[in-house]
Amino acid sequence: MSEYTTKCLIIGSGPAGYTAGIYTSRANLRPLMIEGVPGGQLMQTTEIENFPGYPEGVMGPAMMDDLRTQALRFGLETIPGEVTEVDFSKRPFKVKVNGGSHTVTADTVIISTGASARYLGLDDEQRYLGIGVSACATCDGFFYRNRVVAVVGGGDTACEEALYLSSLASKVYMIVRKDYLRASKYMQARVMQNEKIEVLFNTQTLGLFGDDNLEGAHLVRHQGTPDAENFDIKIDGFFLAIGHKPNTEVFKPFIELDEAGYVVTEGKTTHTNVPGVFAAGDVADPTYQQAISAAGMGCRAAIDAEHFLLMNV
Repeated sequence: MSEYTTKCLIIGSGPAGYTAGIYTSRANLRPLMIEGVPGGQLMQTTEIENFPGYPEGVMGPAMMDDLRTQALRFGLETIPGEVTEVDFSKRPFKVKVNGGSHTVTADTVIISTGASARYLGLDDEQRYLGIGVSACATCDGFFYRNRVVAVVGGGDTACEEALYLSSLASKVYMIVRKDYLRASKYMQARVMQNEKIEVLFNTQTLGLFGDDNLEGAHLVRHQGTPDAENFDIKIDGFFLAIGHKPNTEVFKPFIELDEAGYVVTEGKTTHTNVPGVFAAGDVADPTYQQAISAAGMGCRAAIDAEHFLLMNV
């Protein structure tokens, strides 16, 4: 068993985590990061065109490698593994990694474990991930200009994604499991009035098809009833808009979470309800969920942690 002590422990290695690593390293806090999956969800992303500093675009893994290299340059130390237990009842905080194979004692903690997109659970989703399947219209919609796409979901997020994509794509299908939209009346009206959007009610996805790239979806209407009807649609993009699951389970005993499981932060800060514990990125942001906003929040968390240490250590 390995034991570590640090002024600042960063849990999670996405844009928020690595940015926090850059700032805390430059502040001479000698931070330690538990990386989990180095690079986070962006390791599954293909080309990124909306992160500043990459005028020609960049592949997700390459960008995350750049962020990691920059953080390591300033002295960030990393250990592999997943946090399996925390004790935030008193300072210094105690964290166990991989069931206790590593233990960390930390004066401050920055939680940047992100949020995982919810998928339907189809094998085809993984097959076409990054080459037709996406969980972020804002991130990937640009690649579907004048093409046909589908959005899965019937809530406000799905409607927002469909409306956004309608400004880019030639046609947008909305695949809705129920016979109604769960979105607000205002969002429903906007969707139904948009000539580019066709809502497929009472419809579920059975699978996706295509050779090298996504070409279409196998659907069923009124599944499990005598009126069940199987049919296909031709699409170039398949967007999941059925929510995200923040990676906060291990923190539940100590950290205040909202009803969806996101970390609650105080006002405009990154402070959690536990003094000395901060949160940054998608784990505390159900609204924007962009790499650049996560990075900015990582910067804020690092500064908050530095100020906390100046006042309390």
